[in-house]
Amino acid sequence: MKLPNSDKAVVERGKIVDYLLNPSHPDNGGKAEFFEKLGFESKEWEVLTVALRTLARTVVVARAAESPHGRKYVIVGSIDSPNGKAARVQTIWIVDRGLDVARLATAYPHND
Repeated sequence: MKLPNSDKAVVERGKIVDYLLNPSHPDNGGKAEFFEKLGFESKEWEVLTVALRTLARTVVVARAAESPHGRKYVIVGSIDSPNGKAARVQTIWIVDRGLDVARLATAYPHND
């Protein structure tokens, strides 16, 4: 199964700049270090957005589950990075109740 309406998947600027690429965010847990080592930067946050949206459009959903906020989807795959390395990531997407478009909840390194 593919992510519903994957061509419209939303990756908010704040999710990238204030969370995934922010090493001082209390819930970051090393995500910023991981993505920065791949060459992703806050000032060019759109580059990570494109990589994550491409993953959402091209890779099948690994699993899906209902949550209090809507339906969550897990997608695991490789993204291309600015420094030329491919990296395996796990992403969590949610389609909020009453909506039909997924938004990125989080992304982090995936160790097979």
